[in-house]
Amino acid sequence: MQAVVLAAGEGTRIRPLSASLPKPMLPVADRPLAAHAADAAVDAGADELVVVVGYEADAVRDYFGEEYAGIPVRYAVQESQSGTADAVRAARDLLDGPFAVLNGDNLYDPESVEALFEAGPAVGAMQVSAPSNYGVLSTDGDTVTDIVEKPADPPTDLANTGAYLFPEAARDWLDVPESERGEREITDVLARTIEEYDVSAVELDRWLDVGRPWELLEANEWKLGELDRDLRGTVHEDADIRGDVVVEEGATVDAGVVIEGPALVRSGASVGPNAYVRGATLVDEDAKVGHSVEVKNSVLGRGTHVAHLSYVGDSVLGRDVNFGAGTNVANLRHDDQPVKLTVKGERVSTGRRKFGVVAGDGAKTGINASLNVGTKLSPGAGVPPGETVTRDR
Repeated sequence: MQAVVLAAGEGTRIRPLSASLPKPMLPVADRPLAAHAADAAVDAGADELVVVVGYEADAVRDYFGEEYAGIPVRYAVQESQSGTADAVRAARDLLDGPFAVLNGDNLYDPESVEALFEAGPAVGAMQVSAPSNYGVLSTDGDTVTDIVEKPADPPTDLANTGAYLFPEAARDWLDVPESERGEREITDVLARTIEEYDVSAVELDRWLDVGRPWELLEANEWKLGELDRDLRGTVHEDADIRGDVVVEEGATVDAGVVIEGPALVRSGASVGPNAYVRGATLVDEDAKVGHSVEVKNSVLGRGTHVAHLSYVGDSVLGRDVNFGAGTNVANLRHDDQPVKLTVKGERVSTGRRKFGVVAGDGAKTGINASLNVGTKLSPGAGVPPGETVTRDR
Protein backbone atom coordinates (compact mmCIF):
# COMPACT_ATOMS: atom_id res chain seq x y z
CA MET A 1 0.00 0.00 0.00
CA GLN A 2 1.35 3.41 -0.98
CA ALA A 3 0.56 6.39 1.20
CA VAL A 4 0.65 9.90 -0.23
CA VAL A 5 1.54 12.54 2.38
CA LEU A 6 0.69 16.07 1.30
CA ALA A 7 3.44 18.44 2.48
CA ALA A 8 3.68 21.07 -0.26
CA GLY A 9 1.85 23.99 1.34
CA GLU A 10 3.29 27.03 3.05
CA GLY A 11 0.54 27.52 5.60
CA THR A 12 -0.34 31.21 5.29
CA ARG A 13 -2.76 31.08 8.21
CA ILE A 14 -0.02 29.96 10.58
CA ARG A 15 2.37 32.81 9.74
CA PRO A 16 4.84 33.99 10.96
CA LEU A 17 5.85 30.45 11.92
CA SER A 18 5.84 29.32 8.28
CA ALA A 19 7.87 32.21 6.91
CA SER A 20 10.89 29.98 6.27
CA LEU A 21 9.62 26.52 7.21
CA PRO A 22 6.66 24.72 5.63
CA LYS A 23 3.78 24.20 8.02
CA PRO A 24 4.04 20.36 7.87
CA MET A 25 7.58 20.67 9.27
CA LEU A 26 6.65 22.69 12.36
CA PRO A 27 7.48 20.86 15.61
CA VAL A 28 4.94 18.69 17.38
CA ALA A 29 6.61 16.97 20.34
CA ASP A 30 9.70 15.11 19.11
CA ARG A 31 9.11 15.31 15.35
CA PRO A 32 7.62 17.52 12.64
CA LEU A 33 3.88 17.62 12.15
CA ALA A 34 4.03 15.67 8.86
CA ALA A 35 6.04 12.90 10.50
CA HIS A 36 3.07 12.03 12.70
CA ALA A 37 0.95 11.44 9.58
CA ALA A 38 3.77 9.43 8.01
CA ASP A 39 4.17 7.33 11.16
CA ALA A 40 0.45 6.63 11.27
CA ALA A 41 0.61 5.45 7.65
CA VAL A 42 3.61 3.20 8.31
CA ASP A 43 1.99 1.72 11.41
CA ALA A 44 -1.16 1.04 9.36
CA GLY A 45 0.81 -0.98 6.82
CA ALA A 46 2.06 1.40 4.16
CA ASP A 47 5.06 -0.04 2.33
CA GLU A 48 6.02 3.17 0.52
CA LEU A 49 5.60 6.86 1.20
CA VAL A 50 5.06 9.34 -1.61
CA VAL A 51 5.62 12.80 -0.16
CA VAL A 52 4.33 15.76 -2.18
CA VAL A 53 6.57 18.79 -1.70
CA GLY A 54 6.53 22.38 -2.89
CA TYR A 55 7.19 25.32 -0.55
CA GLU A 56 10.64 25.01 1.07
CA ALA A 57 10.84 21.46 -0.27
CA ASP A 58 14.41 20.88 0.92
CA ALA A 59 13.31 20.99 4.56
CA VAL A 60 10.94 18.10 3.91
CA ARG A 61 13.44 16.11 1.85
CA ASP A 62 16.20 16.58 4.42
CA TYR A 63 14.00 15.18 7.18
CA PHE A 64 12.46 12.17 5.44
CA GLY A 65 15.39 11.25 3.17
CA GLU A 66 15.16 8.28 0.81
CA GLU A 67 13.96 5.92 3.53
CA TYR A 68 11.80 6.61 6.56
CA ALA A 69 10.80 4.22 9.33
CA GLY A 70 12.17 1.33 7.30
CA ILE A 71 10.24 1.96 4.06
CA PRO A 72 11.22 3.80 0.86
CA VAL A 73 10.27 7.43 0.29
CA ARG A 74 9.72 9.03 -3.10
CA TYR A 75 8.89 12.66 -3.82
CA ALA A 76 6.55 14.48 -6.15
CA VAL A 77 6.72 18.24 -6.71
CA GLN A 78 3.61 20.41 -6.78
CA GLU A 79 4.79 23.43 -8.70
CA SER A 80 2.06 25.75 -7.45
CA GLN A 81 -0.37 25.26 -4.58
CA SER A 82 -3.56 24.76 -6.59
CA GLY A 83 -5.49 22.43 -4.31
CA THR A 84 -5.36 18.94 -2.89
CA ALA A 85 -6.38 17.14 -6.10
CA ASP A 86 -3.58 18.99 -7.89
CA ALA A 87 -1.16 17.87 -5.17
CA VAL A 88 -2.12 14.22 -5.56
CA ARG A 89 -2.02 14.61 -9.34
CA ALA A 90 1.64 15.59 -8.99
CA ALA A 91 2.22 12.13 -7.52
CA ARG A 92 0.12 10.24 -10.08
CA ASP A 93 2.98 8.76 -12.10
CA LEU A 94 4.40 7.22 -8.93
CA LEU A 95 1.20 5.38 -8.00
CA ASP A 96 0.57 1.81 -9.11
CA GLY A 97 -2.33 0.48 -7.06
CA PRO A 98 -4.81 1.50 -4.38
CA PHE A 99 -3.36 4.42 -2.46
CA ALA A 100 -3.95 6.34 0.73
CA VAL A 101 -3.84 10.13 1.03
CA LEU A 102 -3.12 11.91 4.31
CA ASN A 103 -2.73 15.62 4.92
CA GLY A 104 0.72 16.37 6.28
CA ASP A 105 -0.66 19.18 8.43
CA ASN A 106 -3.25 17.01 10.20
CA LEU A 107 -2.97 14.74 13.22
CA TYR A 108 -4.82 11.43 13.11
CA ASP A 109 -4.98 8.77 15.79
CA PRO A 110 -3.00 5.80 14.39
CA GLU A 111 -5.65 3.18 15.19
CA SER A 112 -8.20 4.97 13.02
CA VAL A 113 -5.75 5.23 10.12
CA GLU A 114 -5.24 1.47 10.35
CA ALA A 115 -9.02 0.97 10.23
CA LEU A 116 -9.17 3.26 7.19
CA PHE A 117 -6.54 1.21 5.37
CA GLU A 118 -8.42 -2.01 6.12
CA ALA A 119 -11.80 -0.64 4.98
CA GLY A 120 -10.79 -0.16 1.38
CA PRO A 121 -12.20 2.65 -0.57
CA ALA A 122 -12.80 4.81 2.47
CA VAL A 123 -12.75 8.31 3.92
CA GLY A 124 -12.03 9.38 7.47
CA ALA A 125 -14.95 11.09 9.18
CA MET A 126 -15.66 12.80 12.47
CA GLN A 127 -18.69 14.43 14.06
CA VAL A 128 -18.06 18.15 14.55
CA SER A 129 -19.95 21.03 16.12
CA ALA A 130 -19.58 23.40 13.13
CA PRO A 131 -19.85 21.21 10.00
CA SER A 132 -20.28 24.18 7.64
CA ASN A 133 -16.53 24.77 8.02
CA TYR A 134 -15.74 21.39 6.45
CA GLY A 135 -16.62 19.03 3.68
CA VAL A 136 -19.75 17.29 4.98
CA LEU A 137 -20.50 13.61 4.38
CA SER A 138 -23.89 11.97 4.03
CA THR A 139 -24.10 8.25 4.73
CA ASP A 140 -26.37 5.25 4.53
CA GLY A 141 -25.15 3.10 7.37
CA ASP A 142 -21.38 3.04 6.99
CA THR A 143 -21.48 3.81 3.25
CA VAL A 144 -20.90 7.36 2.03
CA THR A 145 -23.61 8.60 -0.32
CA ASP A 146 -22.55 12.22 -0.87
CA ILE A 147 -20.08 14.95 0.03
CA VAL A 148 -20.75 18.69 0.00
CA GLU A 149 -17.94 21.20 0.50
CA LYS A 150 -18.61 23.75 3.29
CA PRO A 151 -22.41 23.91 2.87
CA ALA A 152 -24.38 26.78 4.41
CA ASP A 153 -27.01 24.24 5.49
CA PRO A 154 -25.11 21.05 6.34
CA PRO A 155 -27.09 17.84 5.83
CA THR A 156 -25.18 16.10 8.64
CA ASP A 157 -22.54 16.88 11.27
CA LEU A 158 -20.10 14.37 9.79
CA ALA A 159 -16.94 16.13 8.59
CA ASN A 160 -14.43 14.90 6.03
CA THR A 161 -11.07 14.67 7.82
CA GLY A 162 -8.87 14.62 4.73
CA ALA A 163 -7.81 10.98 5.15
CA TYR A 164 -8.59 8.71 2.20
CA LEU A 165 -8.08 5.23 0.79
CA PHE A 166 -8.65 5.45 -2.97
CA PRO A 167 -8.92 2.64 -5.51
CA GLU A 168 -6.31 2.52 -8.26
CA ALA A 169 -8.88 3.87 -10.73
CA ALA A 170 -8.87 7.22 -8.93
CA ARG A 171 -5.48 7.95 -10.52
CA ASP A 172 -7.41 8.78 -13.68
CA TRP A 173 -9.87 11.12 -11.96
CA LEU A 174 -7.42 13.70 -10.63
CA ASP A 175 -7.82 16.19 -13.50
CA VAL A 176 -10.76 17.97 -11.90
CA PRO A 177 -11.84 21.53 -12.77
CA GLU A 178 -11.12 24.44 -10.46
CA SER A 179 -13.66 25.08 -7.74
CA GLU A 180 -15.15 28.46 -6.87
CA ARG A 181 -12.13 28.92 -4.58
CA GLY A 182 -9.82 28.56 -7.60
CA GLU A 183 -8.50 25.19 -6.40
CA ARG A 184 -8.66 21.64 -7.67
CA GLU A 185 -10.37 19.80 -4.81
CA ILE A 186 -9.71 16.21 -3.79
CA THR A 187 -13.35 16.10 -2.69
CA ASP A 188 -14.31 16.07 -6.39
CA VAL A 189 -12.22 12.91 -6.74
CA LEU A 190 -13.95 11.49 -3.68
CA ALA A 191 -17.35 12.32 -5.20
CA ARG A 192 -16.43 10.35 -8.35
CA THR A 193 -15.25 7.46 -6.19
CA ILE A 194 -18.57 7.48 -4.32
CA GLU A 195 -20.36 7.19 -7.67
CA GLU A 196 -18.26 4.24 -8.81
CA TYR A 197 -17.57 2.34 -5.57
CA ASP A 198 -18.98 1.61 -2.15
CA VAL A 199 -16.96 4.03 -0.02
CA SER A 200 -16.85 3.42 3.72
CA ALA A 201 -17.00 6.21 6.29
CA VAL A 202 -14.45 5.39 8.98
CA GLU A 203 -15.09 7.50 12.07
CA LEU A 204 -11.83 8.65 13.63
CA ASP A 205 -11.37 8.59 17.37
CA ARG A 206 -9.31 11.77 17.25
CA TRP A 207 -8.31 14.27 14.58
CA LEU A 208 -6.85 17.77 14.44
CA ASP A 209 -6.45 20.04 11.44
CA VAL A 210 -3.48 22.26 12.29
CA GLY A 211 -3.98 25.48 10.37
CA ARG A 212 -3.43 28.31 12.85
CA PRO A 213 -0.88 28.97 15.60
CA TRP A 214 -3.12 27.99 18.50
CA GLU A 215 -3.83 24.67 16.77
CA LEU A 216 -0.09 23.98 16.73
CA LEU A 217 -0.22 24.54 20.48
CA GLU A 218 -3.15 22.11 20.67
CA ALA A 219 -1.25 19.57 18.59
CA ASN A 220 1.62 19.68 21.06
CA GLU A 221 -0.78 19.34 23.96
CA TRP A 222 -2.08 16.14 22.33
CA LYS A 223 1.26 14.54 21.55
CA LEU A 224 3.08 15.65 24.68
CA GLY A 225 0.19 14.16 26.64
CA GLU A 226 1.17 10.73 25.26
CA LEU A 227 4.69 10.86 26.75
CA ASP A 228 6.06 8.39 29.25
CA ARG A 229 8.62 9.55 31.79
CA ASP A 230 12.18 9.17 30.49
CA LEU A 231 15.12 11.03 32.02
CA ARG A 232 18.11 10.02 29.91
CA GLY A 233 19.61 13.52 29.91
CA THR A 234 21.59 15.19 32.67
CA VAL A 235 19.22 16.06 35.51
CA HIS A 236 20.69 17.72 38.62
CA GLU A 237 19.97 15.92 41.86
CA ASP A 238 18.32 19.08 43.21
CA ALA A 239 15.87 19.32 40.30
CA ASP A 240 12.25 18.30 40.89
CA ILE A 241 10.74 16.35 37.98
CA ARG A 242 7.02 15.64 38.35
CA GLY A 243 4.93 13.39 36.16
CA ASP A 244 5.52 12.40 32.53
CA VAL A 245 8.58 14.38 31.57
CA VAL A 246 11.12 13.42 28.90
CA VAL A 247 14.64 14.83 29.12
CA GLU A 248 16.46 13.54 26.05
CA GLU A 249 20.07 12.45 26.04
CA GLY A 250 22.22 15.54 25.61
CA ALA A 251 19.76 17.83 27.40
CA THR A 252 20.54 19.45 30.77
CA VAL A 253 18.25 20.29 33.68
CA ASP A 254 20.04 22.35 36.34
CA ALA A 255 19.62 22.71 40.12
CA GLY A 256 16.41 24.14 41.54
CA VAL A 257 14.39 23.46 38.39
CA VAL A 258 10.80 22.22 38.68
CA ILE A 259 9.27 20.54 35.62
CA GLU A 260 5.66 19.38 35.74
CA GLY A 261 4.71 17.07 32.90
CA PRO A 262 3.75 16.56 30.25
CA ALA A 263 6.91 18.22 29.00
CA LEU A 264 9.73 17.41 26.61
CA VAL A 265 13.25 18.80 26.82
CA ARG A 266 15.05 17.84 23.62
CA SER A 267 18.70 17.06 22.98
CA GLY A 268 21.03 20.03 23.37
CA ALA A 269 18.47 22.05 25.31
CA SER A 270 19.06 23.37 28.82
CA VAL A 271 16.73 24.45 31.61
CA GLY A 272 17.66 26.46 34.69
CA PRO A 273 18.89 26.90 37.24
CA ASN A 274 15.77 27.66 39.32
CA ALA A 275 13.38 27.61 36.36
CA TYR A 276 9.77 26.41 36.37
CA VAL A 277 8.36 24.54 33.35
CA ARG A 278 4.77 23.37 33.48
CA GLY A 279 1.80 22.46 31.36
CA ALA A 280 2.27 20.83 27.97
CA THR A 281 5.60 22.41 27.06
CA LEU A 282 8.12 21.60 24.34
CA VAL A 283 11.67 22.87 24.76
CA ASP A 284 13.08 21.97 21.36
CA GLU A 285 16.65 21.09 20.38
CA ASP A 286 19.31 23.56 21.58
CA ALA A 287 16.75 25.85 23.19
CA LYS A 288 17.59 27.47 26.53
CA VAL A 289 15.37 28.35 29.48
CA GLY A 290 17.39 30.58 31.79
CA HIS A 291 17.63 31.32 35.50
CA SER A 292 14.29 31.85 37.27
CA VAL A 293 12.29 31.68 34.03
CA GLU A 294 8.74 30.30 34.05
CA VAL A 295 7.42 28.64 30.90
CA LYS A 296 3.84 27.39 30.89
CA ASN A 297 2.05 25.40 28.18
CA SER A 298 4.23 26.66 25.33
CA VAL A 299 6.38 25.66 22.37
CA LEU A 300 9.96 26.96 22.33
CA GLY A 301 11.50 26.33 18.90
CA ARG A 302 14.94 25.03 18.10
CA GLY A 303 17.71 27.32 19.32
CA THR A 304 15.33 29.70 21.10
CA HIS A 305 16.58 31.43 24.26
CA VAL A 306 14.37 32.77 27.04
CA ALA A 307 16.68 34.63 29.38
CA HIS A 308 16.49 34.93 33.17
CA LEU A 309 13.57 36.41 35.11
CA SER A 310 11.12 36.02 32.20
CA TYR A 311 7.62 34.54 31.84
CA VAL A 312 6.23 32.84 28.73
CA GLY A 313 2.72 31.40 28.87
CA ASP A 314 0.51 29.69 26.27
CA SER A 315 2.76 30.86 23.45
CA VAL A 316 4.49 29.56 20.34
CA LEU A 317 8.04 30.77 19.72
CA GLY A 318 9.74 29.84 16.46
CA ARG A 319 13.40 29.01 15.91
CA ASP A 320 16.28 31.12 17.27
CA VAL A 321 13.99 33.53 19.09
CA ASN A 322 15.79 35.49 21.84
CA PHE A 323 13.79 36.98 24.72
CA GLY A 324 15.86 39.36 26.81
CA ALA A 325 15.95 39.21 30.60
CA GLY A 326 12.70 40.24 32.25
CA THR A 327 10.54 39.73 29.17
CA ASN A 328 6.97 38.97 30.22
CA VAL A 329 4.13 37.59 28.13
CA ALA A 330 0.52 38.36 29.02
CA ASN A 331 -1.79 35.42 28.29
CA LEU A 332 -5.19 36.42 29.74
CA ARG A 333 -7.58 39.21 28.74
CA HIS A 334 -8.91 41.37 31.57
CA ASP A 335 -12.49 40.87 30.33
CA ASP A 336 -12.00 37.08 30.48
CA GLN A 337 -13.04 36.70 26.81
CA PRO A 338 -11.29 34.34 24.36
CA VAL A 339 -8.03 35.77 23.06
CA LYS A 340 -8.01 36.90 19.42
CA LEU A 341 -5.13 36.66 16.95
CA THR A 342 -4.65 38.16 13.50
CA VAL A 343 -4.96 35.53 10.76
CA LYS A 344 -4.55 36.71 7.15
CA GLY A 345 -5.39 40.27 8.15
CA GLU A 346 -8.44 39.53 10.29
CA ARG A 347 -8.76 39.25 14.07
CA VAL A 348 -9.97 35.73 14.79
CA SER A 349 -10.95 34.16 18.10
CA THR A 350 -8.59 31.43 19.22
CA GLY A 351 -11.38 29.97 21.35
CA ARG A 352 -8.86 29.89 24.16
CA ARG A 353 -9.23 31.76 27.41
CA LYS A 354 -5.46 31.82 27.69
CA PHE A 355 -3.17 32.51 24.77
CA GLY A 356 0.01 34.57 24.69
CA VAL A 357 2.15 35.44 21.68
CA VAL A 358 3.45 33.97 18.44
CA ALA A 359 7.04 34.84 17.54
CA GLY A 360 8.58 34.16 14.14
CA ASP A 361 12.10 32.83 13.65
CA GLY A 362 14.81 35.14 14.92
CA ALA A 363 12.53 37.60 16.73
CA LYS A 364 14.18 39.39 19.67
CA THR A 365 13.14 41.40 22.71
CA GLY A 366 15.22 43.69 24.88
CA ILE A 367 15.25 43.50 28.66
CA ASN A 368 12.00 44.12 30.52
CA ALA A 369 9.85 43.99 27.38
CA SER A 370 6.14 43.23 27.80
CA LEU A 371 4.11 41.41 25.13
CA ASN A 372 0.34 41.64 25.23
CA VAL A 373 -2.10 38.77 24.62
CA GLY A 374 -2.66 37.80 21.01
CA THR A 375 0.29 39.63 19.50
CA LYS A 376 2.62 38.37 16.80
CA LEU A 377 6.27 39.16 16.14
CA SER A 378 7.41 38.82 12.54
CA PRO A 379 10.61 36.90 11.74
CA GLY A 380 13.58 38.98 12.85
CA ALA A 381 11.40 41.60 14.56
CA GLY A 382 13.00 43.52 17.41
CA VAL A 383 11.44 44.95 20.58
CA PRO A 384 13.48 47.63 22.38
CA PRO A 385 14.20 47.36 26.12
CA GLY A 386 11.28 48.26 28.35
CA GLU A 387 8.74 48.50 25.53
CA THR A 388 5.16 47.21 25.77
CA VAL A 389 3.93 45.53 22.59
CA THR A 390 0.16 45.73 22.02
CA ARG A 391 0.09 45.34 18.21
CA ASP A 392 1.64 42.88 15.79
CA ARG A 393 5.04 43.83 14.44
